[in-house]
Parts: sequence; C-alpha cells; structure tokens
Amino acid sequence: VSSTCLIFLCRTSSAGAAGPRLNNDRLYKFSYTTEVLVDRAKGSKDGSAGYSISSDVDVNLVWRDPSSKDDQLIQLVISNVKIKNVAPRSAKKNIFEGATTQSLLGEKKLAALERPFMVHLKNGKVSSFYCYKAEPASIKNLKRGVASLLQVQCRSGKVIENDVSGRCTVEYRAAQGQVTRTKALETCKTAETGFTTHIQVLGVSGESSSVTVFTLEDGFIKSAIAKETHILAVNARRTTAAKIVSRQSLTLVAIETGPFEAAGKNVASVVKSLDEKLFAVGVAAEKVKSQCKGCQSTLLFSLSFPFLFQKQFEPDSLSKAIAPRSFLALIQSIRKASKDAILQVLKHSSKTALPQVVDAVTSSQTPDSLDAMLQFLNFADPKGLVLQERFLYACGFASHPNERMLQALVDISKGKIGSKDIKESVVIIMGAIVHKLCQKGGCELPTVVEVKKMILEGPYSTQVESDIQMYLLALKNSLLPEAIPLFSKYAESEVGAYCTISLTALQRYDVALITDEVKQTVNRVYHQNRRVYEKNVRAAAADVVFSSNPSYMEVKNVLLSIGNLPKELNKYMLSKVKDILHFEMPASKILRKAMKDMISHNYDRFSKVGSSSAFSGFMARTADATTTYSLDILYSGSGVLRRSNMNIYGASNGALLHGLQVAIEAQGMESLIAAKPDEGEEDLESFAGMSALLFDVQLRPVTFFKGYSDLMSKMFSMSGEPMNVVKGLILLTDHSQVIQLQSGLKANAEFQGGLAIDISGGMEVSLWYRESKTSVNNKGAMVVTGNVTVDMDFVRTGMEVSFETEASLDFITTVQFSEYPFLVCMQMDKTALPFSESLTKYESLPSGKSYVSRRGHKQLLPGSEFPLHQENSNMCKRVFDSDW
Repeated sequence: VSSTCLIFLCRTSSAGAAGPRLNNDRLYKFSYTTEVLVDRAKGSKDGSAGYSISSDVDVNLVWRDPSSKDDQLIQLVISNVKIKNVAPRSAKKNIFEGATTQSLLGEKKLAALERPFMVHLKNGKVSSFYCYKAEPASIKNLKRGVASLLQVQCRSGKVIENDVSGRCTVEYRAAQGQVTRTKALETCKTAETGFTTHIQVLGVSGESSSVTVFTLEDGFIKSAIAKETHILAVNARRTTAAKIVSRQSLTLVAIETGPFEAAGKNVASVVKSLDEKLFAVGVAAEKVKSQCKGCQSTLLFSLSFPFLFQKQFEPDSLSKAIAPRSFLALIQSIRKASKDAILQVLKHSSKTALPQVVDAVTSSQTPDSLDAMLQFLNFADPKGLVLQERFLYACGFASHPNERMLQALVDISKGKIGSKDIKESVVIIMGAIVHKLCQKGGCELPTVVEVKKMILEGPYSTQVESDIQMYLLALKNSLLPEAIPLFSKYAESEVGAYCTISLTALQRYDVALITDEVKQTVNRVYHQNRRVYEKNVRAAAADVVFSSNPSYMEVKNVLLSIGNLPKELNKYMLSKVKDILHFEMPASKILRKAMKDMISHNYDRFSKVGSSSAFSGFMARTADATTTYSLDILYSGSGVLRRSNMNIYGASNGALLHGLQVAIEAQGMESLIAAKPDEGEEDLESFAGMSALLFDVQLRPVTFFKGYSDLMSKMFSMSGEPMNVVKGLILLTDHSQVIQLQSGLKANAEFQGGLAIDISGGMEVSLWYRESKTSVNNKGAMVVTGNVTVDMDFVRTGMEVSFETEASLDFITTVQFSEYPFLVCMQMDKTALPFSESLTKYESLPSGKSYVSRRGHKQLLPGSEFPLHQENSNMCKRVFDSDW
C-alpha cells in the first residue's frame, strides 16, 4: 500500500483510542471468508462437518464529521458470494456439488445479501448499523459479522463493546505491526438465553475463546483474521463433547478510485438522503425465526404418538435404553407442542404407559406442558394417586423450575386433595423446588417467600405427627439456612422420627453453616445428656458429628463412649470409625490424632463383637467422575434389623451429588421372637418402612407395616415380592444454549440426559427359620445426547454425540438370629452392563440433499460383586454353609 493510499490510519485523538480512518475518493476492495465447522472436541478440520461462505467486500467512505476525523459513515457492498464445504469432499459426499449460490440462497436472499449497507464508525467502534428492515434476520446477521472486523482500537486496554456477539468485555493488545482483540465471551450479554441443569455433576460445562488479529503495515491495517472456538462437554463424561469453530478472514486486495464523500450535517440526514429505506437496526444479532423444516404439526404429533412412543413407554421397557431414548425424543416434541396437542397425547395413552408419559410432559417444563398437566390431573380423586405422584416427583426433579411451577403446587395444596399421601408429597416437593429456585437467586420471589413461611411455621402449627414429619421433610429438601435452628430443636425431640429426619437434614448442609450451638445439640443427642434416645437416632447423631468438622474433644468423647453403648451400637461405631480411617474421609485426620491416646483407643474398646457395620467403597473411578457407595446397617440387640442405609454419591470437578439413598427402618419387632427390646425402645410401636432420596431430592417415605395387627397380617401374607419405591423417567441433564458467533452465524447446543429407574425394596421375616432378609433392587437405563447445530435458512450442519447404558444393582442382607452374635451376610451385586457411544455428523440442504457420517462402538462391561469388609465375607460363608 503506497503512502498516497493510506487506509485505516490509527492515530490517537482527543476523544480517546481512535480506530481506522478511510480516505475520501477511495474504494477499498477486500476478500472475505467465513467458515463454521462442528466436530468432537479433538477432531481435525478435515473430518469436520460445516461450510464456508466467501465473497468480495467493497468498502468506501460516505461521510465524515468535519469536526472529528474519527466519526465516519462507511458503506459496504458484498458480491461474488460462494458457498462450499469447509473440508475437501468427493462429489458423492459434497452436498454443494452442482449448486449455485442463487439456487442455495434463493434470488431474494442473495439480492438482500448483495444490497449495500452502512456502518457508523466512531472512534474505531461500530456505533450504528444501517440496512433494509425487511431483509431476513439471517442476512442482516451475516452483514453484521463482516462489520465486526472493522471494529478496532490502536491502544492497549480493556473496553466494553457492542457487536454482533452482544455487549462484551474486550481486551486489546497493541504491538508493532499487530493489534490483537480478545473477546471475553462469557461476559457477552445477548437477547437469547438458554438454561442448564442446576446440579453441576450432571451438567454441561464449556470453554470458549475469540481472538481477532489485525495485521498492520506501516501503522495501517492490512488484514483481520478471527478465530472463535466453543467446546461443550458433559461433566461426568467429558469425551461426550462437541466443538464449534468459526473463522473469519478479511484481506485487502486492491485500492481503486471511489466515490466522493456526501455532504450533510449528521449521519442520520446523510443516510436518509442516500437511501430512504435504510434504517438503524442495531448492532447486536437479531433472533432468527426457525423454519422448523420437517416439524410435525401439533395435530400430527398427537395422532402419531401412539405409533412412535407408546410401546417404548410400557413398564417392561423401563430397564432398557429404549425408554430414556424415547423419553428425550418425546420431551423435544412436547416442547414444540400446544397445550391441546399435549392433552390429546395424555388422553390417548394406554393405562400402563401413561405414568411414563406424565414424566415426559412434566419434565418438558414449558407453560403449555404445565397447563396440560394441571388440567389433566384431578387431585381431588384418590384413585389418581400414581399419576399425581409421578407429576409431583417430576416437578421435584425439574432441571430448571420456575416460580409458576411452584405456584401451581401451592394452589394444589390449598385445594381439595383426595389422598393423604399426595398432600404430603405436594409439600415435600415444594421444599425441593424452593431449594432450586434459591440456588438460581430466586429466594425473594413472592411465591418462594410464601412457601418458605409455610414450611418454616408448619411444624409448630400442628400436633399431628405425620404432618410434622411432612414439614420437616420439606425443610430437609429446601436446605434453607433459616431451618437449621428448627432442625436443632427437633433433633432433641421425644419422637424418634423427628430426630432422625432433623439429624439427616443437618448432615446435608454446608459445614460452614453448622454452628457450635448446633454441634453441642448433636453431641447431647449422641451422648444422651438429657434423655435416652433410640439407637438409630444416636447413630444418626454420630454421623453428623463426624461430618461437621469435629474438634479433637468431640472425637475423643465419641471414642470414649465406645464400650459403654448397647452392644450393636458399639459394633456400629467401631465399624464407622474404621470406615472413616479406611476411606480417608475428612474426619480421618483428627480421628487419628485422638486415637493416639491409649485411653480412648485400646483393645478393650476396639474388640467389641456384634453384627452391625458401616462400609464405604468405590463403584467407579474415571478421569472425569468418581462414584462411591456406603452401606450402614444397625441391628437391635435381638438380631432384628433396626436401620439399613445405602448411599451412592457422584463427584466431578469438586462438585458432589447425593445420587441415591435408600434407607429401611424397622422397630418394635422384638415381640415376634420373644426378645427383650434395647434401652429406650421398650414402648416402640411395630413399624417397618423405606425412605428414598434421589438426586438430592427427598421423596415421601413408604410404609411396609405399622402396628402389631398390621405386622401380623403382613407376616402371614408376605409374598417376598419387593414393594416399589420409585419408578419412572427422570430428566437428569438438560442444557440449552444459543451461541451467537462473531461471523453472524448462530449455533444451538442442546445436551440432555434421561434415566429410566425402578427402585424397590422388601423385608421378609421367617419365624420358623429364625431368619430375616431385606433387599433393595435398583434397575436403570441411562441415555445422554448432545446435539449442536448451525442452522441457516439455506443450509444446516451439526453433530450429535451420545452414550447409553443399562444397569442393575442389588443389595441383599440376610440375618440368622437363632444365636448370638447372629450371622449377617451383606451382598451388593451389579450385573454385566452394555455400554455404547456414537458420533454423528451431518450437513443438509432444504432440497433434501444431505451428507451423514456415523461412528460408534459397543462393549459389555462385566458384572461384579462389590467388596465389603473381610468380616462380612467370612460371615456370608457361614450363612450359606448353614443353608446348604
């Protein structure tokens, strides 16, 4: 470039860091290319799906403010547009083979793209963008993408800029011959927002970067090269990931004689004088209305449902991957459907498939799907308990609930409810929704405030034991810091159920919220300073002590208590201490320090016999996530089960998820075997039940029997068949994101994970063989899919990555109480599980011409029996030898 044709001269003006200046009477001819590609995270350009758009761009100065040389109106004209594959392809695999730009875009869109547009450039920043209002949004966005490469400042520093990406924080670094612009994409504010799963372990995380390098020659800009990258990955399995790469290149080709500046007082008057159809339409990208090619009409959707999905939603399919796969597909359809169409699907579903359809409709979380469910369900009808509870549980597991969903449950709670169980579930689930809304900063929403007040005051508003438990469980789900003093109070209650709920709730809070006052309360319960407590209550208190950053004296006092406890609680506490040390839990360091004292750690204390136990182990360990399990079992002194607690936790990148807890509790059963109850348990009513916590949501407990007469009737009618606790389809991962690229193109990313689950449990007691057996059966299938698309009016490209698996996990405890110490055998088995993953990349045109590439692999992971402590292995050998 000669000194007589100076372009984009960077000078420092009094207004600040100035940008490019154009000369009058010059036409600057550029070549422009933008390309977009999608692939797996470590994929190369040659194997990617995508396309490139190339063109010529002519730029000239239209007007300059006489009082400020950095206040310019410039015109841009795009011409000679070409569209092709981003990577070389054979003619057979090239969807653009034989196509012209006009045939791809259409005559009107091509004319709109080649129509001149103007940019108001002020101190190097695009202040206004002028084009025809009637032009398609996708065309205007492509023009905005070109204009984004004219925005530059020549002084280093951070600024906030507006461009096609939105309002973003940008950092400029000026060096000899170059200016580098780095855009902090996470700061960009755009009109289109998405949503994501609130549970980090099940969520999706992303990395993004945007760098534009302006090359200078003799202080002038010669070219602009931009690269923008987005990588999205499932946290629990980061190989399930997608990458979007967008590149732009604007290169000066020639400078020719051009038009002279126009006369005028300001930008608006100049634009109007040149073309009255030009309007300032904003710098940021416009929302492109999806044409939804191939989408079903709502009528067709409702009519086709029985043929497409119903078979996959039958109960027999719930342990197979086809169920969650169909579940995710149905959610996608429902999110586009009207309320009336959704009601038709509900009304025409078979009786056996309907509960699963309710799961899908509720999990869709659209205004229409919620309205359809509220109209479809009649909460006054006690016969509709199954569907009503499935709706409530799906609300509890909702990935991004809103205030309206919570208000719907408030309205239900105030109306007529035919079932006592449903009344309890409504309140318990409201607590879970409050927790999720508070996590998103919605703790002060009017409905949230109303529900918080209701559940915090609830335990004091009634004398009915089941209602108090209901409110305590709702507060346990809410994890409100305001509820900690209430839990501390009820931890010392005379009712064992209140104590257990309160103590297990305190264990779920962040340790920083557990004050010294609360710790004193928990220690009083464990050491029975004020009254005698049931064994399971004291065991729960010990768990809170160990998990709440205990002091040296707290740990020492717990150790000193061992040997003076009821014999089975002695054995449980010994096993708990050993488990903490073995598994290197947070309390292990202070525990080792306390055990150096021979008074608290000696043979007399640590040689107590019994059958109760606590054990933790690893289920799976990968580079991305760790899954652990724990099994705690506490028996009464007579050999009858008192508490069985199985937990499964998932951890990923520092985040923890309580994936599953199944607790079986029994009491007052000593009369069956003419045994003496333990201290503090002499007057307990016969009872057995099961409680489940799933993905951090506490569900309504299930009762096996209550009262001696109920116990005896169940005893003689006991079939050994397990009772269902949770059954259904759950939306685990739900991430939707709009990615506005600097080029003007837009990508949509959706990741979803579905789980089909069937948890059941049972308890058998044989007086003849003096044997009891408890079982927890977990069956499930999981599918996770990630779909990224770049969908323009004229071409669509994208990729889908997915994995799926099926699993079964059984936990069985057999107890023979004909002698003491009684024989206890615990078994935890998982069956062989199939695992498969796939990657699909595609490109398609509205004409139907398409290219698809598929890859995948399958494997069968062997089943196994999870190892427990050696003592259990020895005991199992004796149990099965005696059976033989």
